[in-house]
Amino acid sequence: MENEVIKAIRNRRSTRKYKDKQISEEELQTLLDAGIQAPSANNSQSWHFTVIQDRDMINFISDKSKEVMLKSDNENIVNIGKNAVNIFYNAPTLIIVSGKKEVSSYSVDCSAAIENMLIAAESIGLGTVWVGLVRFFFTLNDEVKKLKLPDGYEPFYAVAVGYKENDSVLGPSKRDREVINYIR
Repeated sequence: MENEVIKAIRNRRSTRKYKDKQISEEELQTLLDAGIQAPSANNSQSWHFTVIQDRDMINFISDKSKEVMLKSDNENIVNIGKNAVNIFYNAPTLIIVSGKKEVSSYSVDCSAAIENMLIAAESIGLGTVWVGLVRFFFTLNDEVKKLKLPDGYEPFYAVAVGYKENDSVLGPSKRDREVINYIR
């Protein structure tokens, strides 16, 4: 079976090269609405979205993340910190997704919101990448205050968003089909 939603899911890839052009306000609001429409446990809607389109702030968060990575005990993390130019791949928009700490399911709720935004972005021709390395920035409590999060929220992950440098459609990626069993 094929429809536009399935097509967007199959074609979505992490984008690591962006055009130097800001996304439109309409596109941004479409992504945020997709995030807000995600399912959440007990309809808790335990997410908060911080949109950053200030290039200096995006670069600051990337640089601070890399500084923390360089202090890691994990050699792979240190190498990424040394070699990454920008952990957000110079995307013009960054959406930080935070969760309400008092809600036990906030990490799952936020993950559902992120996935909705990733699929929505693909459906309207935008590129995205779900960025986990930003968690190193989130360890810097004084720096996290600059995100102006509401009380009781903790930053979880980030989504980098922009226009894809290369618009070619790759089609479905190879996936392991040996991950399914049936009980009928």
